[in-house]
Amino acid sequence: MRYPAFLGEHGRIGFCAPSFGCVIEPYRSAFGHAKEVFHGLGHETVDGINVYSSDGCGISSTPERCGKELTDGFLSAECDALISCGGGELMCEILDYVDFDAIREAPARWFMGYSDNTNAIFLLTTLCDTAAIYGPCAPAFGMEPWHESIEDAYALLRGKKLSFEGYAAYQTESLKDEEHPLLPYNLEHPRQLRLWLPGRGWSADEAVTFRGRLVGGCLDCLATLVGTRFDRVKAFSEKYADDGILWFIESCDLNVFGIRRALWQLAEAGWFEHASGFLIGRPLAGQEDLFGLDHLTAVSEILGRFSVPILADVDLGHLPPMIPVISGAVGTVRSQGQAMSLTMELSEGPSAQALSKA
Repeated sequence: MRYPAFLGEHGRIGFCAPSFGCVIEPYRSAFGHAKEVFHGLGHETVDGINVYSSDGCGISSTPERCGKELTDGFLSAECDALISCGGGELMCEILDYVDFDAIREAPARWFMGYSDNTNAIFLLTTLCDTAAIYGPCAPAFGMEPWHESIEDAYALLRGKKLSFEGYAAYQTESLKDEEHPLLPYNLEHPRQLRLWLPGRGWSADEAVTFRGRLVGGCLDCLATLVGTRFDRVKAFSEKYADDGILWFIESCDLNVFGIRRALWQLAEAGWFEHASGFLIGRPLAGQEDLFGLDHLTAVSEILGRFSVPILADVDLGHLPPMIPVISGAVGTVRSQGQAMSLTMELSEGPSAQALSKA
């Protein structure tokens, strides 16, 4: 596993829009202020060609232009780290135009984003053996004041912090709008972690520690990738089988049945064969029970067959705040009741010898 150099004190931050750009409010103003904040912290910023584009379908521009922008961001010496401008709907369509072979051979640099950006983060890890950060997109850094999770994401990007404990409350309804683009999170609900253990079912009180190489992202995107020519998950998980694979998964548009179907699909494709545990984020559209099925049962009925811990309703994904996660790092999770921590180690693992010969 390759780990990029962390962002230096005066490192240059590049922005790209492989999914949606920052064209409409409140994203445009928040993005502009985020750049001002980064400038105040001593960083130069570099805009990709699509950050203010809106001529694409479900993404900022054409798949060709988006693929080129992302590839160029990794190959160019203009920036030291890349942050995505936003999520979206059809980033999968740019993958034909991303040069993963060139990215694999180029010096590694950090990429950060979430949601539709799973298409980049997950494939950087599984195709290119290159770590990436599942964390907030660029406009989030424009909020005033920064939430602790935004401070954590910046600290991680700088290499100042690799252990996180989550946050006390979360948002279901944002108060941001065109007139108030810089508002912080609306933290209206206390966090409620749920733990599933083999033979015990769902419990909130037991102490558990589990560990593995982190990989995952938005389930909507993962289910789209399974079975395509970009699906190298079985080879990746076998390569790191001794570490175990610690999956982090959250969902956007899927209801409880969609969550269950998608997890079944990944399980049947052999993706979870070497799973050591699961971190499940709060679902955005899957909070509502349907025909007696809730989101916890939707998860445990499929993932329970692997007899490893499942920690659900974690600070991860579309209902912020979110813990920033290094996809590709080795993570250790400790949980008891409503206390949890995720500590990440930059372990090269079994690929180290092969990389030294390259």
